[in-house]
Amino acid sequence: MQSVIYKFTELLLLFILLPISLVFNYALYLKILFVLLGFVYVVWILLKIEKQQFSIGKSLPWKEFWRNTFILLGIIMVLTSLYVYFTDATKLFVIVRTKLLWWICIVFLYSLFSVYPQELIYRTFFFLRYNTLIKQKQLFLLANAILFSLAHVFFKNTLVLILTFLGGILFAITFQKTRSTVLVTIEHAIYGSWLFTVGMGEMLGFPNE
Repeated sequence: MQSVIYKFTELLLLFILLPISLVFNYALYLKILFVLLGFVYVVWILLKIEKQQFSIGKSLPWKEFWRNTFILLGIIMVLTSLYVYFTDATKLFVIVRTKLLWWICIVFLYSLFSVYPQELIYRTFFFLRYNTLIKQKQLFLLANAILFSLAHVFFKNTLVLILTFLGGILFAITFQKTRSTVLVTIEHAIYGSWLFTVGMGEMLGFPNE
């Protein structure tokens, strides 16, 4: 399971063929099953083969992380607010204005059951398993961001692919610097929750009702 051929096959199946398969029209329960099997496989590899432990690092750069995250969040807030205002002003903060409790519930569930598994797969697992396959750092980060964007291809939305590619770059850089699934999960959850909050959640699969 540590050979180059095995890892390339694993990458092909998990990060290319599986996401692309979700674009095609077949039973939803099969799609969910395939994704769940993929996630179980990832966790099994991390625990049994790579001997990883799920724990929070004791010396994480929290101060620098929060500073950088909120600076970037401020920029994102301005740009996305303007985008929603000029494309469809009726959607601007609509979920917060009309269904506050629903917003709180979705943000919590999204962070726990969507963001964390994504980061476990696309950062923790990916960086651990494939950093020896692509040894050039910038190329490795680019590949990670492209494949993270590909994971969202089933939305069939060009803007979603662009946003997730840019997000993938940010999350990959954060993980490269910190090697912390916790920090990159928080960062991902903050930016993703903001898109939902500002009124861009529908295109990203957030339920509005």
